[in-house]
Amino acid sequence: MANTVPEGMINFKVYHEGGDLLGIAEGTLPNLESMTHEVRGAGLAGVVDSPVLGHYNSITLSLTWRRLTGDATVLYTPEAHDLDLYASLKSYDAGNGVYKTSQLHIFCKAIPKTVTTGNLVVGDLMGTQVEFELPYYKLELDGKVQAEVDKYNYIDKINGVDYLADVRADLGME
Repeated sequence: MANTVPEGMINFKVYHEGGDLLGIAEGTLPNLESMTHEVRGAGLAGVVDSPVLGHYNSITLSLTWRRLTGDATVLYTPEAHDLDLYASLKSYDAGNGVYKTSQLHIFCKAIPKTVTTGNLVVGDLMGTQVEFELPYYKLELDGKVQAEVDKYNYIDKINGVDYLADVRADLGME
């Protein structure tokens, strides 16, 4: 009997433009918050805050470094940066008594939105941080795409279903 317990993350790394490792960082991953509009009127027992199909509010990623580095300052340039975040996730297979790992891969087009160079405190971390706007975001688990959002190309794929395919057709894009 399989009893797999997802326990947590082992470690992760951040790469720029397909290869350059960007130092030791911590990250805050994006939230996918749908744009909404209010639906009200006859036939409804109240108000519904209805999601706009395949449309999201600002999608952001924040990376915080222990200290300011020249490698990380390349991300200050006001252009889209290709970022790859790779993480190793740990699960415990209670049926067999063994640990297993799986890969989390996040690829995004990241445009710097806010740059915080950090703090100067003797003996402490600087906390240099960049917050990015993500017009493109893809999340994979063990090589399988779980989510892909491309705002400029009207793509919203969640677990293999593209929720904007009909919208692209309606707009004459396909």
